[in-house]
Amino acid sequence: MLNRERAQDIFDKLKKYSTADDLEMLIGGGKNTLTRFANNTITQNVAEINYEISVRSVFGGRTARATTNKFDDESLIRVVQASEALARVQEEDPDLPAMCTPQEAGLDGGAPSRHFDETAKLSPQQRAEVVGRMVDVAVRAKLTAAGVCADGEHLSALFNSRGVARFYKQTHSELSITMLAGNSSGWQKANSPQFSRLDPMMLAETAAKKASDSADPKEVPAGKYTVILEPAAVLDLVGFMFWDFGGLALLDQRSFLNNRIGKKVFGENITVYDDVYHPLQTGADWDGEGVRRERIELIRDGVVKRVVHARGTARRIGLSEFKEQVGEVRPTGHGFPLPNDLGEMPMNIVFEVSGETKSVEQMVADTERGILVTRLWYIREVEPYEKLLTGMTRDGTFLVENGKVTAGILNFRFNESLLHMLSNVEAMGPAVRASGEESFDMVVPAMKIKDFNFTEVTKF
Repeated sequence: MLNRERAQDIFDKLKKYSTADDLEMLIGGGKNTLTRFANNTITQNVAEINYEISVRSVFGGRTARATTNKFDDESLIRVVQASEALARVQEEDPDLPAMCTPQEAGLDGGAPSRHFDETAKLSPQQRAEVVGRMVDVAVRAKLTAAGVCADGEHLSALFNSRGVARFYKQTHSELSITMLAGNSSGWQKANSPQFSRLDPMMLAETAAKKASDSADPKEVPAGKYTVILEPAAVLDLVGFMFWDFGGLALLDQRSFLNNRIGKKVFGENITVYDDVYHPLQTGADWDGEGVRRERIELIRDGVVKRVVHARGTARRIGLSEFKEQVGEVRPTGHGFPLPNDLGEMPMNIVFEVSGETKSVEQMVADTERGILVTRLWYIREVEPYEKLLTGMTRDGTFLVENGKVTAGILNFRFNESLLHMLSNVEAMGPAVRASGEESFDMVVPAMKIKDFNFTEVTKF
């Protein structure tokens, strides 16, 4: 794996080859390995090592990038020349911020180390053993299992000609399993920088129970129900609103927060932070320009408090009519590499759960009639200002009656507003690191929500 010294050496070479006013280098990549299984047997075992260098050249208000995954001198010369040639023919951008300085970037934020040797050194044999134990659960339950066991390590580095130098490395691991039983299925997924924190047997046994318990699903009419969403389902829904928590989205007037900052939008039990320093979070503590990430309170007691800002957006908002609406404006370390038209986004979401928490089992026990949802899929936005979403349940949907799960049911399509949903949360579990399929990982709780709108029953 590349180290900081090697990254610095590459950047020193790039500077010698450059004629630009300013130069920036991003390096990303690493090792990814994966064992895939289906029909209760391993079907694929792959490993990839790849690093990419992205070079940004600046001439006045003109900038552009070029990339390469070759590190020899000739390739480094070519990538610098390509970046400069592209930059010279760009239209001048009056809003392009000058390249970040160390003073603007700030000191290292002090995020905990997220690189674990045990994960980096995981062998194909060890992954095969884990898969074998998970498949054994399926065989004993007379089910068919499919999924992945993956691990790897990656690095991110940012160096620029103004003196900013950032370097970060992290390991990652993931387990995902789907159990199939004729006309029913069960699913579980988890990831962590530390492989030993994953519990393959718990995931397999939970998925198997969901598949078995939902066999021969019955049809329940669509309508508004009390719903118990497991953390993966919560994650995949709420993930659709965080692109709106950026300054550029406000400037473009495409955020549902336009004219809502400082107002109570959600229930009083909803408090959300962006916090890369949280022990269950992952990722570098600096953004695409090298600016230190801040811990930002986005929502407090249902009131929208802040949005995040990249350097360029913060300056533009400070000069705009939105300054009074937004309040304090400064770069928060949430921008993406320039040039981009994405602006910024909080990527380390943490739901704060205060007061009494309830397990999913306790939520079920407290529910007279409702629906228990394992996860959701095929989610799409229908109406952006009210954050109305549609999608379907999947891989374990159950009817709850008189405090008990009584049957697996056919899946539902839903149409639900996130504003309405997060104003009707009756109970929450402890916040956990959750993984889904429709959004990025977050620290979120399970939620019990009243009047969740299921509009249609599916055929499966």
